[in-house]
Amino acid sequence: MSLIDTITRTMLVKPHAAGYPFIIGSIVATVIFLILWKPLGVLFLFLTLFILYFFRDPIRVVPQQDGLIIAPADGRIISITENQKLPDGLDAEVNEDENFTKISIFLSVLDVHVNRVPVAGEVVKTFYYEGKFLNAELDKASLENERSVALIKTADDKFVGVTQIAGLIARRIITDLSEGDAVQTGHRYGLIRFGSRSDVYIPSATAPLVCVDQRTLGGETVLADLNTSHEKREGEKI
Repeated sequence: MSLIDTITRTMLVKPHAAGYPFIIGSIVATVIFLILWKPLGVLFLFLTLFILYFFRDPIRVVPQQDGLIIAPADGRIISITENQKLPDGLDAEVNEDENFTKISIFLSVLDVHVNRVPVAGEVVKTFYYEGKFLNAELDKASLENERSVALIKTADDKFVGVTQIAGLIARRIITDLSEGDAVQTGHRYGLIRFGSRSDVYIPSATAPLVCVDQRTLGGETVLADLNTSHEKREGEKI
């Protein structure tokens, strides 16, 4: 891929609607400061470019196959934890003895922060927690940070949970999911501003098709397949 193609595909893309107030405000400030004091105006120009980059919303090619669980976010897989219960607020929807595997994805400030639906089905439960703003890479961030969670029931009556978690810098979670919504795999459903984490809960009987430290692309990377059985995968840094 050429340098021009790289810039076009990663930077010159339409921003998410949630970014428009920040983008417009930054552009106005840039113009004003360029008139009043050029050095500060140049600084705000770079800030504007960063905000445009942060709120970018690239088109993704979503794999089309029933039962696939797709990464809800760009980032790095920081943990895969077995024998987990669903977050409080969602657990009442499933049998109390049902366990899940939690796949945690950390989004740096440079990653795309648009979130996508991990699996097709019906949103049967949503819940929002007011919490702390700890480093999203910490394990306890899943339990203590501000977060929004949703439980999706597939056509085969299987449950998949997805969580948007605020991070050290993030202060705003945007989600468009409501109980009763019919959702499709890979469709946009929200955004977390400025650094965050996303947890996906898959049935314990379903082996993850990814491994720790692997990079994900929201809407494209396959995390698991509900309709086939695989062995748990291991990764090797080469």
